[in-house]
Amino acid sequence: MNQFDLMKYLSLQRTLQSCASIDQIKRIHALCVTLGFLHTQNLQQPLSCKLLQSYKNVGKAEQAQRVFDQINDPDVVSWTCLLNLYLHSGLPSKSLSAFSRCLHVGLRPDSFLIVAALSSCGKCKDLVRGRVVHGMLLRNGFDENPVVGNALIDMYCRNGVMGMAALVFESMGSKDVFSWTTLLNGYMLCNNVSCAREVFDAMPERNLVSWTAMITGCVRAGAPVQALEMFKQMEAGDGGALHCADLMVAVLSACADVGALDFGQCIHGCVKKRRLELDVAVSNALMDMYSKSGRLDLVVRIFDEILKKDVFSWTTMISGYAYHGEGHLALEAFSRMLESGVNPNEVTLLSVLTACSHAGLVVEGKLLFNRMIQCRYMKPKIEHYGCLVDLLGRAGLLEEAKEVIGMMPISPDAAMWRSLLNACLVHGNLSMAQIAGKKVIELEPNDDGVYMLLWNMYCVADMWKEALEIRKFMRERRVRKNPGCSMVDVNGVVREFFAEDTSLHVSAELCHLLKGMKEHLETYHF
Repeated sequence: MNQFDLMKYLSLQRTLQSCASIDQIKRIHALCVTLGFLHTQNLQQPLSCKLLQSYKNVGKAEQAQRVFDQINDPDVVSWTCLLNLYLHSGLPSKSLSAFSRCLHVGLRPDSFLIVAALSSCGKCKDLVRGRVVHGMLLRNGFDENPVVGNALIDMYCRNGVMGMAALVFESMGSKDVFSWTTLLNGYMLCNNVSCAREVFDAMPERNLVSWTAMITGCVRAGAPVQALEMFKQMEAGDGGALHCADLMVAVLSACADVGALDFGQCIHGCVKKRRLELDVAVSNALMDMYSKSGRLDLVVRIFDEILKKDVFSWTTMISGYAYHGEGHLALEAFSRMLESGVNPNEVTLLSVLTACSHAGLVVEGKLLFNRMIQCRYMKPKIEHYGCLVDLLGRAGLLEEAKEVIGMMPISPDAAMWRSLLNACLVHGNLSMAQIAGKKVIELEPNDDGVYMLLWNMYCVADMWKEALEIRKFMRERRVRKNPGCSMVDVNGVVREFFAEDTSLHVSAELCHLLKGMKEHLETYHF
């Protein structure tokens, strides 16, 4: 190759690295073919890998595959690029198949190929092949590589084998912050918040990823108060200067779960300051937080400001209308969603059905449900049937609701029978309420709520014998009424307390507030 061709070759490589559109990549690809660089032995593999990477970055997996297929005797680097292509495209099973073909042609894997193979095993939840790759990396001496060790921990975590993940972690000679975060995230995937917290507390250093993993895990495990406390701890330390979209989504979700509107508004300010509202996931989380906090006006404002609305944006907006009793607006938003070309998912249709239920739109709800039954690609699930039962029950169509439960192709769960029970109590159908109550007790014998509902129903109806039997069942099965739980936002701090809980040292200000509320209720005879 002369000096002029070498300059062209290096220029094309540099241009490929900065390409952001498929048209640019295709033009460079055509130049590489025309100039013969893809047929020159020493240049083909590195240039093909660059092309493959560029096509992968713009989501063109088929073109990237064709580039790989034209490589003569691909080396380990080329095979690694192919594996990463499949992983990036959400095809981990194809990535594993490519790894098998690479081994079949007799190539010896390097650490990069091993990491890609372990990631494939983790995402496929293929523990058998994962153990094979583990043995392979031990034979080839890659166990001292921290990147390989991190990938190995992640593979075992994704397969739920936390014992082996912890063993690999302990055996690592050099642990970095990613090693700790990977193990922490594994415990969170298994909903083991206590072990994850132990790992987090033992970390010699923490970064934004580790804080985000811990806070997100707490939210997913149903511990939003703990998540908010951890975020404040992060803000007080060195991590307070850093925020990312995933962290903001997790914190906003925690605010939504506990109704911490004031704190959620503070987070909204942080989002604006760092221009994170440009991320549609953050905007969706803001909408959800305001919706659950009763600020439908702000939900509509944020929704209108989203330039490129995805299915979650539309679903959150429809859900907001549903829970605020605006059924007609929810149906209108659903129509606009379909007109915009965004296809609804199962949660979207569940939100529309909920809107119909809360607004008493029986005809519209039944019509939508029938369309779901006739749809080929999206059949109703138990949640949709439950929503239909709730819709009919609220409207007093109890017999029709019972028929839906009897005719549905899925076994009804306790939530569905509980919905029918509540509807029967509202509309005074005691005989059907008894049937629904017994079904709930069969499916969830430790549910204290249904026992209390039936006991109150019998007492009101002067059916004292049946009421005593309910109490007897509770004693025999050792079912106790769970204490009521409340959350109060005091100066941005969410406090949780239970009825008659003497173990919690409630602040004097909170006691004073509760006493005032009680006196106010008594004054106005509430």
